[in-house]
Amino acid sequence: MKVLKFGGASVKDADTIKNIPGILKNYPNEKLVIILSAMGKTTNALELLVEAFYNSQPDTIDHFDQIKQYHLNITKDLFENPEHLIYSELNLLFKELETKITKGKDKAFDANRSFNFIYDQIVSFGELFSTKLVSCYLNDTAFSNNWFDVRKLIKTDNSFREGKVDWKRTENLIKNNVTPILSSGKYILTQGFIASNLKGESVTLGREGSDFTASIFASVLDADEVILWKDVPGLMNADPKDFKETKMINQISYGETIELAFYGVKVIHPKTIKPLQNKKIPLKIKSFLSPGDIGSLIHTKTHQDSQLPLFIFKQDQILLSISPKDFSFMAEENLHFIFGLFAQYKIKINMMQNSAISFSVCVDKKDSLEELINNLKENYMVKYNEDLELITIRHYTKEAIDKVKKDRYILLEQRSRSTIQLVVK
Repeated sequence: MKVLKFGGASVKDADTIKNIPGILKNYPNEKLVIILSAMGKTTNALELLVEAFYNSQPDTIDHFDQIKQYHLNITKDLFENPEHLIYSELNLLFKELETKITKGKDKAFDANRSFNFIYDQIVSFGELFSTKLVSCYLNDTAFSNNWFDVRKLIKTDNSFREGKVDWKRTENLIKNNVTPILSSGKYILTQGFIASNLKGESVTLGREGSDFTASIFASVLDADEVILWKDVPGLMNADPKDFKETKMINQISYGETIELAFYGVKVIHPKTIKPLQNKKIPLKIKSFLSPGDIGSLIHTKTHQDSQLPLFIFKQDQILLSISPKDFSFMAEENLHFIFGLFAQYKIKINMMQNSAISFSVCVDKKDSLEELINNLKENYMVKYNEDLELITIRHYTKEAIDKVKKDRYILLEQRSRSTIQLVVK
């Protein structure tokens, strides 16, 4: 039994969707759970819709119309029959979304609910659209599958946009509902990224959380392997957008992959690895453009970890320098209070360094950061630099460091035996 996850780029248009049957042919008589992301840049488009709706902007309906038309254009390219069932299936979803963004039509949205709640209820439609389309297309091309609403299978708490999985409840739901269908010879096709709380409200699993969904299914069903189909040939030692000369990592351990995910590698969602590591389930990253290529393998063996320098670049960083107003030492009491504020505002610290009277942190630029800074200023002096970049190198060499330092101004540097981090301008 295998879990296959297709990212947004692999279902961005009719041509890429038509690649999927060719990939599935490589798994004859195999029990498959197929997980899809939203199509192309749909999640970004839905985020703009959320902003417009939340701020009562007059162009809210325009954002909706663009999303609707994008999916209808792909539908027309895939299904010649204008009376095909898919149109009524999609129209039900379009109508449901339109109702949510029309003031006065949905009481849950007219009530004073948080931005994160509204975000999850709207953005979750991206995966519903993509899976409805692809499920119908595969059924028409002799790949019999059951479309499943994953929100009925994966249950979380009420942490909107960062749902924490209720593993026991989720395990029971997946085993009771999915296993019988797989045993009947049909594929399961469902959504990544989304889940629901006990009230049935949509909860997302964090940006790029579709990989985590694949990991959840694989862990519960004791899959033989997970394959992530992406628009890259595998796990590279740097993002090709940042480096011209990149090399592919053929094999890597779970532990090293977790390190890379923690530091910000975009190919893998940080929460994806641990459930697979616990069950020793291999994870492959392959290109949907070249399905015959070997790709990258993430598994238990550590002796094959490459010592090739691995580069991670994070843009839009802010460096905060925090000092007590009374010039007292930056000791445990101060650090305890500061860490508590970062946890309260859910801001992840990407790098930190402290001296006798100062504590410096590098963080992502987030909406809640301004409120955090204002809170810190009640007890501390706070200075900050914006528009910075955080560069992390695993298994660094002098040559690798010199390469990234060239033509950059270094604001902060920190290194351990295997990792160096640089905050640069």
